[in-house]
Amino acid sequence: MWFWLFYTPSLLITLIIVYIIGFTVMLIGAGYIAPRVARRVAKKFSLQASMLILGLVVILSGIAGVGIVAYVLMEFLDVEVTAGFILSILLLVLILNIVTYLLSPFMINVMYRARKDPQLQHIVNEVARAVGFSKPPKAVIVEAPPNAFAYGNILTGKYVAVSRSLIEITTPEELRAIIGHELGHHKHRDDAVMLFMGLIPSLLYFLGITLVRIGLISGFARSVTSRRREGGGGLVLVLAGLVAVVVSFIIQILVLAFSRLREYYADSTGAYATSPRAMQRALARIHVYYSGVPRAREEIAKSKLKALFIYAFTETYANPFYSYRPVIDPRSVNIDRVVEELKRIQTEDISEFLSTHPPVPKRIRFLDTLYYYRRG
Repeated sequence: MWFWLFYTPSLLITLIIVYIIGFTVMLIGAGYIAPRVARRVAKKFSLQASMLILGLVVILSGIAGVGIVAYVLMEFLDVEVTAGFILSILLLVLILNIVTYLLSPFMINVMYRARKDPQLQHIVNEVARAVGFSKPPKAVIVEAPPNAFAYGNILTGKYVAVSRSLIEITTPEELRAIIGHELGHHKHRDDAVMLFMGLIPSLLYFLGITLVRIGLISGFARSVTSRRREGGGGLVLVLAGLVAVVVSFIIQILVLAFSRLREYYADSTGAYATSPRAMQRALARIHVYYSGVPRAREEIAKSKLKALFIYAFTETYANPFYSYRPVIDPRSVNIDRVVEELKRIQTEDISEFLSTHPPVPKRIRFLDTLYYYRRG
């Protein structure tokens, strides 16, 4: 019976419908609801308060979603079986994420041909001391389009990776700002924080899909101890699974918003390590490059590691996002003029709310508010 559970046409059709509904809800939320809520929240709360509020909303929404699933299941199963079912799904999701977390540094080192570099390590050491690290992360150069990212775990230690091409197009001060941004991710423990946040929608999604599968088994409601033997239990489980999947998509929007707030937080560390202007110039320099090199932009868009990158706001619905069209070589532009032009650009709402990173114009405008970090 469990073999056919994965291959019945009714299951496939139902799952496709569930996915379409969930994705539609996510698009509506990202395109119409999220922008309005975000604007109101941004006007009333600081960055730290916004992260705290949004984090609590994600956690409480996840608890509520799991509670609804448990309530529906207890209509057909006893408490022990329901708890065992939910815990088994949680354990599965947890194991998958932990294995990925533990193996990813090794995979990154191989995929990007990471190599230690004494000169880069010296810069990382200096910036790390400036932002309060007692033990600087390892610095490696990777072969990739201009980008930088922070990664690592308890087995491998912390890494800051910078692509060779990024070093070539940035000034020393801009490079220090970028490294400060990546050190900010380590300082704020973003790898562990986002791992935890990502578990919540994943748990609800797998619970929902499993409920749909169980609900489609013929005669399920009459084959277990039930308080509703008149039938219809399978339909109830399918509907409950549908709700769980839709809720998981909604929570995923919130997790993406939380990720964008963490990027602003890391930008503030980069600004503290150097100056807000240096961080703005660095972001603008990288943006100039990707605006003029579509193939590199596509490579970032397809990367499964793009959530780690300092620049990952890539085109999904429009090409390009911004009307500004700079020259290809970022070293030959008046970067301060580019910064000012980017500040005036309005971005596409739906594109931003489906991304792990804020658009560069918003990040540049945010850095203007960091007057406490201005130096000289």
